[in-house]
Amino acid sequence: MTARGFAAFPKVKRRIATTWWGKAWVQALKDTALDTGMLNLGRRYAHAGVVGPVTVSPGRLHAQVHDDDTAYSTTVSVPVLSEVQWGRFLDRVAEHSGHIAALLDNDMPRDLVLAAEESGVDLLPGIGDLEPDCDCDGWELPCRHAAALAFQVGWLLDTDPFVLLLLKGKPEQELLDALRDRVAGPVGTRTPVVVSHEQAGQLPARPAVPATTPVVLAVEPPPGFEAADLVALMEIAATRARALLSGTLEG
Repeated sequence: MTARGFAAFPKVKRRIATTWWGKAWVQALKDTALDTGMLNLGRRYAHAGVVGPVTVSPGRLHAQVHDDDTAYSTTVSVPVLSEVQWGRFLDRVAEHSGHIAALLDNDMPRDLVLAAEESGVDLLPGIGDLEPDCDCDGWELPCRHAAALAFQVGWLLDTDPFVLLLLKGKPEQELLDALRDRVAGPVGTRTPVVVSHEQAGQLPARPAVPATTPVVLAVEPPPGFEAADLVALMEIAATRARALLSGTLEG
């Protein structure tokens, strides 16, 4: 199983998705929400620095969200593409060298996404595609914790569209290898990405963990472990490390 881990965002005064695909993600969240009040609360939680490290894997987002001294295990699921759909998408990318160059430069061309949609491949979520789940007692869809996680993922997508491609089912290296098989000549390498974690200034947040470059986790679970169990253990370890750095974990 391949997953990518991202350091928790510290408290920020204001941050919104700025790219067209990041905004499309947030719009899908708004279209799915049944309670706009809860959605607004989730946005405030996203800015409050209470969402732990975010793990992105095919079809699944996960983070621990801290609320009233309790850490809630929160996930948002999305449909992954089939192998046939991935083939159609990669064919579209390979048809235009500009599309390949754009992806390597951390850009998601709108015409590429539209062409993929014409081939029956939906990269961006639509109404009802975001499925939240949380072990809190909230009944809303999404609850404030899942909404906070989804808003922060919109920020991640702004900087790195390969987060979306992983979420839809394919890790970066696998995608680049598949493109190399489809085109004559080298595909190239991608521009390194560092997710910007803006500091909030004078807001009395929990101590912020220094921003780090996203870590790619490409691991196979040991015998007797499911992949999801291994990801959960890594997330617990990341959460404990964050608490130790911020001085909130005792003993």
